[in-house]
Amino acid sequence: MEVYIKGMGVISPQNTTDNNSFLDEIVVHDKEFLNCIEPSYKEHINPIQIRRMSRLIKMSIYASKFCLKDAGIENPGGIISGTGLGLVEDTEKFLNSILDHNEQFLTPTSFIQSTHNTISGQVAIALQCFNYNNTYSHRGFSFESALLDAMLLIHDKDAENVLVGGFDEITEQHHSILKKTKWVKKEKVNHLDLLNHKTQGTIDGEGVSFFSLTGKKDASNYAQIKSISTLYKPADFQEIENHIEKFLTDNGISKNNLDLVVLGVDGNIDTDGIYYHLTEKYFNTNYAYFKHLVGTYHTCGAFALWLAAKAIKTQNVPEIARFNKQNFTNKPIKNVLVYNHFKNINHTFYLLNQ
Repeated sequence: MEVYIKGMGVISPQNTTDNNSFLDEIVVHDKEFLNCIEPSYKEHINPIQIRRMSRLIKMSIYASKFCLKDAGIENPGGIISGTGLGLVEDTEKFLNSILDHNEQFLTPTSFIQSTHNTISGQVAIALQCFNYNNTYSHRGFSFESALLDAMLLIHDKDAENVLVGGFDEITEQHHSILKKTKWVKKEKVNHLDLLNHKTQGTIDGEGVSFFSLTGKKDASNYAQIKSISTLYKPADFQEIENHIEKFLTDNGISKNNLDLVVLGVDGNIDTDGIYYHLTEKYFNTNYAYFKHLVGTYHTCGAFALWLAAKAIKTQNVPEIARFNKQNFTNKPIKNVLVYNHFKNINHTFYLLNQ
């Protein structure tokens, strides 16, 4: 399946809106969770419309338009998105209004905008795109489901190019709920030093990532997405190893031919074991990681895809994203595997090449 990344638009807790730079200046956050660095929206959104949009809608429309501009495309053949929780801020507004107004005289705006498919619809309206439009909400498989759908559209020649995105947001209220679970660390940590805090939980974040996919090979493309795969609730490390082995073999590649493996390690002692196992006993290559930069959320695999594609395009992995820096060697980056899991339930794999 020949599918290529032609354009990218990413808004994250780091400076990622400029595709000419690659994590050159790292932003340090002092909050317990990581919020996105918002761009100047006026470049891609009418100022009159901005004031009526929630934060996530603004970020998504901006990222999608930036992505299409990067790809040199005006109107995509389809818009597909994936999200774990949808628009959390609007959901909270609606639920709070129920309490504040004793379940009476409620305005429907926040409820309408809180649905998971709001973003795909708003992006389509902004682009005046009347083609295929779909949204997936499959927890840790949300973005991967959208990506697979987009790849199949291109493979079946139902669309020449497809805009695919992944998005999730974090708020103060939602973070306070997560903090009561074992998913988020109870202590405040420096997110750049996340892996040295070997305790339960990680740091939560958010992000909006859009990709313009095409079936046409071109020198300006970032990378080829050769294949993707998912694994649900593996029994043990051996099952994951077997899955990776089959995934690579089915795509005609050996683990010894991988030039870079991007891992979703996030400092959680309950779930990081598989990553360390693979680096110590299975792979023998260079490694990168990313959750200390953007946090953990349902669709953070989209940021990992951006990182992998940029590494292939620039033939470089920024120092801040290198895992096991002391063993990192400079070599051409042609084949990249991205492996990430969400709560040790949803395991995802992307294979990219030059």
